[in-house]
Amino acid sequence: MSENGAGKITIVKLLTRLYDPDEGRITVKGIDLKDFAVADIHAHIGVIFQDFIRYSLSARDNIGVGHIEAQQDTDRIARAAERRLADVVIAKPPQGYDQQLRRLFKKDRDLSGGEWQKAAIARAYMRDAGLLILDEPTTALDAKAKAEVFSHFKSLAAGKTAVIISHRFSTVRMADRILVMEDGVILEADTYAELLALQGHYAELFELQAARYGWCGRTSARPLISPIRIYSVAAGNSSRPISRTSAP
Repeated sequence: MSENGAGKITIVKLLTRLYDPDEGRITVKGIDLKDFAVADIHAHIGVIFQDFIRYSLSARDNIGVGHIEAQQDTDRIARAAERRLADVVIAKPPQGYDQQLRRLFKKDRDLSGGEWQKAAIARAYMRDAGLLILDEPTTALDAKAKAEVFSHFKSLAAGKTAVIISHRFSTVRMADRILVMEDGVILEADTYAELLALQGHYAELFELQAARYGWCGRTSARPLISPIRIYSVAAGNSSRPISRTSAP
């Protein structure tokens, strides 16, 4: 987590080889990421960025584009929608999964911001990816929908590497490990409770955000829900939690 412009998305684009580093290298089990085919990397990563595309396609295809090779697999699309609570959204329009989304024509239907976000996140679950990366996954959701998403996320991320990008404390405090960034550098890396106890940059930002929203202060270090194991891919050991020295 960090303030805007600290480099969170840049790291993700480096991990997914949308960018290649100008200096240094990223390795997986000692192998340079550049030695892997880009298509193979993308096949094992599910990413939804905050500025996801709202396609003028059917609800089915808006989710199916998450895995083009399985775009005609109706059951797989339905499972992905159910896992991200998008099935309830899709059930509302009269034509269900066949409903054309965005209002280009008279019979088309548009979705709210939160409904689009649920549909977009379902795309990431179209792939049986070992690494899930979600960029601000709940910004457009109301408080109830946000709680529902987080309550499902732990079970959905079981056995996978999950990376959540955010500058919102209500989002990042659920994680097993939090990396705090500033100007492209990882300043702190620890659990929510330990970072508050450290009285460093994370604690400072927490107090600022708490004051803004009128929270009663950081009297409790207990996460909102059970922690999710989040692991480092670039560390070369997929079974070790992220630490300051193993982060990319």
